[in-house]
Amino acid sequence: MNNKNQKKGFTLIEVLLVIGIIAILAAVVIIAINPAKQLAQARNAQRWSNVNTILNAVHQYAVDNRGILPVGITTTAKEICNTPTVASSSCASLANLWELTLNESYLTALPKDPSCPGANCDTNGIGYQIVQSVNGRVTVMVPTSSRELGEIISVTR
Repeated sequence: MNNKNQKKGFTLIEVLLVIGIIAILAAVVIIAINPAKQLAQARNAQRWSNVNTILNAVHQYAVDNRGILPVGITTTAKEICNTPTVASSSCASLANLWELTLNESYLTALPKDPSCPGANCDTNGIGYQIVQSVNGRVTVMVPTSSRELGEIISVTR
């Protein structure tokens, strides 16, 4: 007769204990994965790709034009303009590389930094800077304000 009166199932303590163990394991996994760091690494990988793409386009332009660089590249580091046209007033203080996207010869569009638009980018900029050294070497870089994980992203050719 006692068997008929007993109920089958888990007690409240057993259920709470299992939920507690699952919560602890989930917290350990989330801390181990560190999603913020993973996302920052992904953005930095995109930045490396974008910087190389821009520099390759500049280099190919120079090869096609007997060593002459686009006129927007100066010896002062400037952010690259996002709206490249020949006479864009919105690019007055930026490096205007309109030649690279003209007829989609070298780039269909200038790649933007993953954090743009934002505090690290000019309203009309793409978040990357370009400069020519006195020796003629061109550097495309991520400005200090956009660096994540302390990684310096800069390519010179």
